[in-house]
Amino acid sequence: MIDLPIAGVVERVRRVLSTAILTAAAAAIFCGCSKKDTDKELYIYNWTYYTPDSVIDKFEKEYGVSIVYDEFASNEDMYAKIKAGGSGYDIVFPSGDYVSIMSSQGMFEKIDRSKLSNLGNIDPIVLGKATYDPGMEYSVPYYWGAAGIVVNTANVPVYEKSWNIFGRSDLKNRMTMLDDMREVMGDALVTLGYSVNSVDPAEINAARDLINNTWKPNLVKFDAEAFGKGYANGDFWVVQGYAEVVFEEIADNQELIDSTVFFIPEAGGPAYIDSMCILKGSKNIDLAHKFIDFIHRPEIYAEFCDAFRFPATVNIPARDILKEKPLYRVEELANTELKDDVGEYLGLYNDAWFDSIRVGE
Repeated sequence: MIDLPIAGVVERVRRVLSTAILTAAAAAIFCGCSKKDTDKELYIYNWTYYTPDSVIDKFEKEYGVSIVYDEFASNEDMYAKIKAGGSGYDIVFPSGDYVSIMSSQGMFEKIDRSKLSNLGNIDPIVLGKATYDPGMEYSVPYYWGAAGIVVNTANVPVYEKSWNIFGRSDLKNRMTMLDDMREVMGDALVTLGYSVNSVDPAEINAARDLINNTWKPNLVKFDAEAFGKGYANGDFWVVQGYAEVVFEEIADNQELIDSTVFFIPEAGGPAYIDSMCILKGSKNIDLAHKFIDFIHRPEIYAEFCDAFRFPATVNIPARDILKEKPLYRVEELANTELKDDVGEYLGLYNDAWFDSIRVGE
């Protein structure tokens, strides 16, 4: 594993919404590109910072439709909204464990593979890891990635490339970790030599104790939303998070870019495969399939990855046409482990996280 400097300012093309839903420009409807789909709207519910405007615009123009795009910050938020009746979306982008949960609860339409011509571009390694939905019955992989650690080397010139960095008392009140139970618990589990999907109470309790006794005392907070901004303004020197989020926030600060590194610890940690799923009751099933297939055109997938300086982890042909140097390499994901749906054992994690680690926050 290598330490990759975040160098060069790349214009980021992300969906950042000030309201809950951003309706794409209506002019695309009248472009005359496709009379068949004119006046249709495709409703997408996706992660924040995850699909570049340029990709959305190209799809709208090609099919003569308008995309209504809403964003969520966590699987839990997305699931709660849809479960509570927040329907109307056509495509949603859950991580693997939530694909398993939601498909088992009948929340998805089945994928019609006969309508998808670009599935052959998907890396078989990714399909092999997607044990939550063998055969892509309800989901098509969108991106395989992992959270890592971002370090400001101007303030932290010497550091250990492991999760143990959060145990450094000299960095107290200058660090954050994600407000994400499975991510943080997973980091602690692998640090102790266990699986991120452990269902052993003793191992889960040991991970809880590592976080509570060694990491948490040095953290400002658990933060899944503002860690990038806090890093950019200098409040935080070390953050657990996603490279693309931090890069978005520091893109205009060349000095900070030059002193920033991102790495995925060699010990591994939780990984994710976010997938495209069609929600039960979608009014635009055919158009939803078109969007999924559109994403896996090599040139479109490469454009998506270049926008966020991602490696093309899912789409093999796209790897040869990337224009930007990725912030990390596909190989750095080798020791990561997908978060599985732990079913009835989720209560063990909830008890550790909400009744102990998050107490007093």
